[in-house]
Amino acid sequence: MLTLDAITIENGGYAVQADLTIAPGQRVAVIGPSGAGKSTLLGGIAGFLPVPHGRILWRDAEITASTPGQRPVAMLFQDGNLFPHLTLAQNVGLGLRPDLRLSPEQRAQVDAALTRVGLSGLGARKPAALSGGQQSRAALARVLVQSRDILLLDEPFAALGPALKADMLDLVAEVCADTGATLLMVSHDPTDARRICSHAVLVADGQAHPPVETATLLNDPPPALRAYLGQDGLP
Repeated sequence: MLTLDAITIENGGYAVQADLTIAPGQRVAVIGPSGAGKSTLLGGIAGFLPVPHGRILWRDAEITASTPGQRPVAMLFQDGNLFPHLTLAQNVGLGLRPDLRLSPEQRAQVDAALTRVGLSGLGARKPAALSGGQQSRAALARVLVQSRDILLLDEPFAALGPALKADMLDLVAEVCADTGATLLMVSHDPTDARRICSHAVLVADGQAHPPVETATLLNDPPPALRAYLGQDGLP
């Protein structure tokens, strides 16, 4: 169970509050107006932003003061954060060791992760030699080798075309089903949320609300979400 116990997350002059729980293995969309604090919520859970009030717990163990590397969390950002001077295998290997001094077993983990995302045999290539979809798969592979219990996605597939994005979302859902990982996925597209997330957290007016069924939230959105999505944004 991921528990956000009356927390406040600070991001510059902005703050987001949350008091909610997410069940292990649950796939949750994080939805709300632009600038509402969706990325701030993920940043606080990951340990990249300060949490001066409240507690974050995973399976009843408090992780509020833990460094990002000590948390059971892997995060995939919007740009994927691939280093252009490193090969694909090296970029993935960073998820295991920042100095890239990998053991034979760790190199095997990298190869297995690349195979898992459909990039077998491409480890020697650099990011510039990959398509946008392949770069997204490589960034996901780096997350996979970390084998963390919680996966945070901050719109990493927003720049992809509809078909590629759907493929990546399906791959994420498949990985979560295989590993039992808990997923929180920031999305501005209700179609993405409906595709792979059974529940959704609304972030609006500085508050992250407890998760509800995705269909329930999107079929009858509150005014702040309806104004953001517009009538055409409600499939």
